Amino acid sequence: MRHSHLTGLLVVIGVLTLATVLGWWWRRRDGRIRSVVAADGLADLGPDPASATLAALGVRPGAVTLVQFSSAYCAPCRATRRLLTEVEGRVDGITVVEIDAERHLDEVRALAVWRTPTVLVVDAEGRVVQRVSGMPGRDELMAALRPLVAGAAR
Repeated sequence: MRHSHLTGLLVVIGVLTLATVLGWWWRRRDGRIRSVVAADGLADLGPDPASATLAALGVRPGAVTLVQFSSAYCAPCRATRRLLTEVEGRVDGITVVEIDAERHLDEVRALAVWRTPTVLVVDAEGRVVQRVSGMPGRDELMAALRPLVAGAAR
């Protein structure tokens, strides 16, 4: 009987440890801007497959575009929308496109969007160069956009 209590206690400790580690990992990734790296050798295959998907969603080359995937009952999506609208008003050369993820499931799958809000940063050439799952930080977003906007103005 003692052995079963000890086993149960060890299982509980293991589950709590795993949950703590996963929670810590999730919080570290949430809202962080991550660069998107193109795979070597894909340039030979023709245009970026995401370009056609982005074009179908209304993203046009020529401007740096923030594409936000939202859902109707997502509170962080509303806060992210306000932030992106503020950034669009403060930074010349930025366009914001908001997409209802529920109405564009094929595009969501094609662009590997797994949660809302997700923001894709698309450069002036129409390539996804950065992405954020969760609400981005204002300062981090502004810093990430500066070189893109400077490059688009050239």
